[in-house]
Amino acid sequence: MPEGDAAGARAPRPRRRGLLVAAAVAAVALVGAGGVAVATRPGAPAATEIPVAGDVGVHDPALVVGDGDGPWYVYSTGDERENAGAVQVRRSTDRGATWEYLGTAWGPSDSPRWAQEAVPGVVNYWAPELYEHDGTWYLYYAASTFGSNRSVIGLRTSPTLDPEDPDYGWVDRGEVWRSEPADDYNAIDPGIVEDADGTPWMLFGSYWSGIQVVELAWPDGLPAAGASPVGLASRLAAPHAVEAPYVVEHDGWYYLLVSQDACCQGTDSTYKIAVGRSRDVTGPYVTRDGTDLLLDGGDVLLETAGDRVGPGGQSASRGVLAYHYYDAATGGTPTLGLREIAWDAEGWPVLTTADEQAG
Repeated sequence: MPEGDAAGARAPRPRRRGLLVAAAVAAVALVGAGGVAVATRPGAPAATEIPVAGDVGVHDPALVVGDGDGPWYVYSTGDERENAGAVQVRRSTDRGATWEYLGTAWGPSDSPRWAQEAVPGVVNYWAPELYEHDGTWYLYYAASTFGSNRSVIGLRTSPTLDPEDPDYGWVDRGEVWRSEPADDYNAIDPGIVEDADGTPWMLFGSYWSGIQVVELAWPDGLPAAGASPVGLASRLAAPHAVEAPYVVEHDGWYYLLVSQDACCQGTDSTYKIAVGRSRDVTGPYVTRDGTDLLLDGGDVLLETAGDRVGPGGQSASRGVLAYHYYDAATGGTPTLGLREIAWDAEGWPVLTTADEQAG
């Protein structure tokens, strides 16, 4: 990743899910030193924390919530010490409460050598994204090195997420998009969303000029003919710290969630999750007060509070937000966080819990 992303400390996300609706009155997040302060009115909505246990040491979780009592999955950034840094896979069979590690999405013999040739020095694969279309699962991921925008986004497909299914297996589909040092953006942190017409779009980006979106095409999941990136969000001051885009659809709006500030520094991380919304996938995305995310906008939804340091790298599935944070109680271990999203009366997402809002 770029300047804010430590090599070996990145992970994923999924898509196409309806979100939990909780009607209530607006809650406005206020940035407070040492924690989250939230100004609320009577009856204001609050997110619901989902306690997790088991193997929850993840970075940039890509969450898929199963149907009914079906299994949940989290794919995340790989560890260079295992299977040549392939994307990691975890599963929960009790609706997100307990997680088990299932290994990696591919092995050393199936590593994307084309990505290693395109980006010399790659040791692991970052920020996966999961999206299902017409019975096929699409796994997007990034290959890069710390502090560089010589990066590529790759794609694999599988008919199922169930590793016990005989049809399971991630087939390498090659490169989706790349960036070079001459470009003003960084091709990492892919996130997929379909618009109202069913057209797929890939968001990506980290630092440099910020968040981009490019049109894809089904069924191959690769860029549409003649597609080129369009800017969606930026930070105006150096080092331009915004990344990890993820779009959630709700009630006719597209909500662009981004991670702002510094990731991957343990308990010194300053990551936080911010949002803007638009009627169109390609923007413009604006805050409550109308500030464009391209002009340094972003309403903060979740930030450091207590032992939960630097939350970010988010994804969402069926109304549940997944993110990672650094657990100060364990010396800064990257840890999975899950919470059900609430929505206020003005149609904005709320990620803080009632306890956090109470201070």
